Amino acid sequence: MTARYVTDEHKMFRDSLRKFLEKEAYPYYDQWEVDRLIPRELWQKLGKNGFLGSWVDEEYGGLGLDFGYSVVLAEELERLGSSTIGISLHNDIVLPYITHYGTEEQKQRWLPRSITGELISAIAMTEPGAGSDLAGIKTTAIRQGDHYIVNGTKTFITNGILADWIVVVVKTDPQAQPAHRGISLLVVERDTPGFSRGNKLDKVGLHSQDTAELIFEDAKVPVENLLGEEGKGFYYLMNDLQQERLVVGIQAQIAAEEMLEMTVDYVKSRSAFGKPISKLQTIQFALAEMATEVQIGRTFIDDLIVNHMEKKDVVTQVSMAKWWLTDMAKRVASQCMQLHGGYGYMEEYQIARRFRDIQVSSIYAGTNEIMKSVIAKNMEL
Repeated sequence: MTARYVTDEHKMFRDSLRKFLEKEAYPYYDQWEVDRLIPRELWQKLGKNGFLGSWVDEEYGGLGLDFGYSVVLAEELERLGSSTIGISLHNDIVLPYITHYGTEEQKQRWLPRSITGELISAIAMTEPGAGSDLAGIKTTAIRQGDHYIVNGTKTFITNGILADWIVVVVKTDPQAQPAHRGISLLVVERDTPGFSRGNKLDKVGLHSQDTAELIFEDAKVPVENLLGEEGKGFYYLMNDLQQERLVVGIQAQIAAEEMLEMTVDYVKSRSAFGKPISKLQTIQFALAEMATEVQIGRTFIDDLIVNHMEKKDVVTQVSMAKWWLTDMAKRVASQCMQLHGGYGYMEEYQIARRFRDIQVSSIYAGTNEIMKSVIAKNMEL
C-alpha cells in the first residue's frame, strides 16, 4: 500500500537514491562499522547528487521540495544501516534551525555548503549531568563585547567528530527564573578557539556513527553566531522537536520492517525436524504477531507524515509514535534474534547488528519515559 503523500516524483527520487547507495554505500558499510566512522566522502557524494537539503529553498542551494523527500532519505539510509542516523540528523534536524531562526547572513554562510556535503552539522543538547531536563544544562555563554565566552561540556553528540558547525544549547542568563528562559542557541564552528572534542565514544551499537564529547574552555564565539534571540532557545527547541521525533519514529519503523523481512527469509531456509522451521506453528504465530505490529506502525507513521507535511500540530501523536515504534522495534529485534537461534548471536548475521543498534532509539531524541510524560500532559491529566 502506497502512502498518501507519495508521488511519482518521490518514487523516482527513491529509485535514484537506492541506485546510489547500492554503488557507493552498501559494499563498504561493513568496513565503516570496523573503522568506526562513515567517511566524509559519502556526505560529499550525497550532496553532489542532490540528496541533501532537498527541502531547502533554491536560493540557498536546495530544491525547494517537500518533507516527503526527507522521509525517503531517512528510510533508505535506515535500510542501509542504523549508523547513518547522523545524515538524517544533519538533513532534517539541524538544518531547520538555520532556516527557521537564522539571519540571511547565517543562511548564506552555512546552508549552501551543508547541502553540498562540504560542511557537516550537529546539535549539542545533552550534558554529563543533563539529558531530558534541558532547563538543567550548565554550559554557559556569557557575552563580552562582540563575543560570547562559552564554558561547559556536552556529551553523546551525534556527528561530534566530523561536524564543522554545531548548534550548541547554552545558558546566556544563568540566573534566569524559570531556568529555561535563560537558554539560547549558539553556532560553534570547528576552528573556534577554546573548543575541542574528546575521543569518539565507544558505543554498544551504531559503531560507524561518530558520537563524541564536546569541550568548551573559554571558547570565543562571535555574537553574530547567535541563532534567533537570546533567551528564546528553549522555545525554538520545543518547536522543532516534533520533526526530530518523527524522524526517529520513521527510522524505527524501517528497522522493524527490515528485521522482520530478514527473519522470514531465514526461517524459510532453516530446517529442523525434517522441514523448514517456518512450518512450525510456534514460529508462524510469532511472525504473525510481529507482522501485525509492524503493519500497525506503518499505518500510524504514514498518517503522521501526512499531518506533519500539512503543518498540523501533532506533538502528542508524534510522542506516541516515537515511544511505541521504538519499543515495538526493540521487541521485534529480540524476537527475530531468538528465531535465528544461535546464528542470531553471530556477527555474520545482520540481525545481531540490528539488535545492538535499535536499543538506543528509546533513549535519544527524548527518552520514551519523557514521551509518555508529554502525552499525559497533553491529556490534561
